[in-house]
Amino acid sequence: MSFSITKERPVIGAMCIVALAMALAVTLAVMLVIPPVMVAGQERPRAAALPPDRDKHALIIGGISGEEDYAKRFGEWKERLRAQLAGRLGFAEDQITVLTEKPGPNETRSSAEEVRQALVRLRNSVRPGQQLFIFLIGHGSFDGKVARFNLPGPDMTAEEYAALIDPIPSSRTVVVNLSSASGEFIKPLSRGGRIIVTATRSGMEQNAPKFAEHFIRALETAEADLDKNGRISILEAFRYGTRLTATLYEQSGRLATEHALLDDNGDGVGHGGEEAGDGGLANLTYLDSLPRQQAGGDPALAALYEERMRMEGAIEQLRSRKAGMKPEEYQASLETMLIDLARLSRSIRTSRKTGGKQ
Repeated sequence: MSFSITKERPVIGAMCIVALAMALAVTLAVMLVIPPVMVAGQERPRAAALPPDRDKHALIIGGISGEEDYAKRFGEWKERLRAQLAGRLGFAEDQITVLTEKPGPNETRSSAEEVRQALVRLRNSVRPGQQLFIFLIGHGSFDGKVARFNLPGPDMTAEEYAALIDPIPSSRTVVVNLSSASGEFIKPLSRGGRIIVTATRSGMEQNAPKFAEHFIRALETAEADLDKNGRISILEAFRYGTRLTATLYEQSGRLATEHALLDDNGDGVGHGGEEAGDGGLANLTYLDSLPRQQAGGDPALAALYEERMRMEGAIEQLRSRKAGMKPEEYQASLETMLIDLARLSRSIRTSRKTGGKQ
C-alpha cells in the first residue's frame, strides 16, 4: 500500500493524531483510576494481595569474589535484589534461581556447569509470552578478544551465555551484567526484543564498578521513578544508576573509571542513554506486574493490559527505526499501530466497565 506524499500525508497525520489522542486519553484515565505502587519514597499498600506472577522468571548469578570485602558486597547485592523480586515485584519464589560462590539455603554453587544447567532448565520451563530477567553480580575480565564473567572454576564467555540464552522462548529477555569489563557482553548478546545493561562501556574498564549498588537501589526507591507513574522501568533504573555513579565520582574528585551502557534495539551497540534508537524498549519494560494489579487478578483483562504494553513497545521500536525508513512507509506503519492501540485501549475500558463480561 503506497501513499502520495503531497495528497495523503495530511490525512494520515490527522488520523495518527486522533488515534494517538484516543490511546493517550484511555491510558491517562487508567492511570488516574489505578493507584501507583510507590509514592513519596514509600511503598503504597496494595488493596488486595495477588498470587505471585508466574509469567516472570529470574536468574541471579553471583560470581567469584576473590576478596572478603567483595564477597560481602556481592552477597548484600544478591540478597537485596532477591528480596525485591520475591517481595514488591511479585516474582514467584520458585521461579527465582540463585547461583552463588558460597551457596546458602535454596541456592546452588555458581560453577560453569551449574550456570549451563540453570539456563537449560529455563529453556524448558519458560513459555512464549513470559519474561526472563538475568543478573550477573561479580567480576568480569577481557583479554582483548574474549570477555568472560568470572566464576568459581572455569569462567564462561559472553558467546557461551548468548548460545544458552538464545533458545529460551521468552517474549522479552533482560540481561543486566553488573560486573567489570561487562561492556564487551553487548555485541554477543544483542538481539531484537532483548535489553542489555552493562556496568562498563568496554572490556578495558576493569575496576570493580559502583554502578551495581545504584542500579539495585533504583529498584528499592521511588526516587528512581522519574515519570511518577508508580513504577520503575529498566530505563529509569539505568538512568538512576548512571546519574548516582557519575555524582559519586564527581564528589570524590576522581576520574570515572566506568560508564554504563544500554542496548535494546538489537544493533549490538550500547549507549549511555536514550540515543541512536536505544531506550524505547527499556522505557516500557518493568519488573513488577502492574497489568495483573490493574486487572484485579482477572487473567483475560490482564492479557489485554499485557498486549497493550507489547504494542507500545512495538511502536517505540518503530520510532527508533524511523531514520532508516521511507517517510510514507514509516507514517503508514505508525498509523496502523496507533489505531490498533486505540482499539485495544477501548476494549480494556469496556472490559473494566462490564467486569470482564463483554
